[in-house]
This record gives sequence, structure tokens and C-alpha cells, in this order.
Amino acid sequence: MTVRAARAEDFDAVTRLLEELGRDVVTPETETECRRVFEAQVAASGSGPLVVEGDDGRVVACCSLHFRARLNRPRPDAWIPDLIVAADARRQGAARLMLEEAERLARERGCWQLTLESGYPRTEAHLLYEAFGMQNEGYYFGKPLT
Repeated sequence: MTVRAARAEDFDAVTRLLEELGRDVVTPETETECRRVFEAQVAASGSGPLVVEGDDGRVVACCSLHFRARLNRPRPDAWIPDLIVAADARRQGAARLMLEEAERLARERGCWQLTLESGYPRTEAHLLYEAFGMQNEGYYFGKPLT
């Protein structure tokens, strides 16, 4: 397995993985705008989605990685809002590869912490995050606006 920055041609594979995570399905009506957002994130220097390719070249995992300024910190925060490994590729090290690369990139940018969002039912993933040295530090609340 190999971790790398996502490329524009990974759009279909990444959106399928995000749908597996429970994110919105990309429809013919939303595809153009979703593709534009994806390509903008891919083009952002040192930021954007990461993917893992299996030995057969198939994209089997992805994670979003963003760097955010915080009002009370002089250094940025590295944030992973989405991390997913295809069901048939789990427990083979793909998630750890992405976390290691995200941490490397965060350290390279001088981030003070690496944060990650994960839903309550993803208990297996939570064990991996804890084994990686992350701590459950609170709740996440959301309110749909559309």
C-alpha cells in the first residue's frame, strides 16, 4: 500500500468512499460543483485529500486534511473531518498510513495539534485512533442549514 496526495482523477473513487462513510451521494445535479471543490482542494499546496492505493493501484482509502487558524493559537490546527477505508481493505494498515502522513504534514507546517472527527458508531476506528496516540477530547455538534 502507498499513501499519496489525491489527484483530480481520484474524484470518483474518493466520492464512493465518502458515500460509504455516510456522506451525501454525488448526483448528476451536484457533480460539477463537487468536482470543482475536490479539484480546488487537490490543487491546494501542502493540503487536501490523501489517498491510499492498494498493491493493485485501486484507491482503497482517503482522508481529508485541512489546516485551520485558531483565534487563541499562533500556530495552525491540522484537522481531519473525513477518514475512510473501503470495507474490503480494512485492517491492512491503510488508515495508519494516512494518519502517519497527516501527522508528518502537520508537523511540517508547524501545527500544534492533529484533530479528527469520528461518528459514535465507528468504535473500531476509535480504537485505532487511540492506539495512534489520539484522545477523545469532547463532543461534536452539528445543525444542518439546508
